[in-house]
Amino acid sequence: MTVLYHFSDDAHITCFEPRPAPNPSLGLEGKMVFAINERMMVNFFLPRDCPRVTFYALPESKPEDVERLLGESRHVVAIESGWLGRVIHGRIHLYTLPADTFTVWDEGAGYYISRQPVTPPARRTIDNMLLELAHHDVEVRILPSLWPLWDAVVNSSLQYSMIRMRNAQPR
Repeated sequence: MTVLYHFSDDAHITCFEPRPAPNPSLGLEGKMVFAINERMMVNFFLPRDCPRVTFYALPESKPEDVERLLGESRHVVAIESGWLGRVIHGRIHLYTLPADTFTVWDEGAGYYISRQPVTPPARRTIDNMLLELAHHDVEVRILPSLWPLWDAVVNSSLQYSMIRMRNAQPR
């Protein structure tokens, strides 16, 4: 059975109740619970509002894009240097969720949604987000601005996720 995850700053969630999508531009209507699969959970080992650019190669990605943007890395998570203190000193909670009521919303990003309340059977606290990323073989890039990397990745053949970019430094 597939196991899904939800990350939160709140350590006291006993049931995830469906809520409206956080961003109307996602094109999702109604209330839902969001979850992430194990393969893509590395994109969320950061404070909730931390802007990030994440990417990895697909089988059909162009070799020149892989070499230019990934190099020897399997998966990259880039953050702005202004968020480093919150990453180092922060704490997040990883909730395990049963997958039985979830459906895939975005396979490439690993996103799932459920329209029903979901009770998490387990929670784990993550006190060292950078160490957690390192344990998952992720390259962490700390940049003064995410926008040059955002431009390069969006115009490449790599699979990517841009999360909380509304909180990034202005261009």
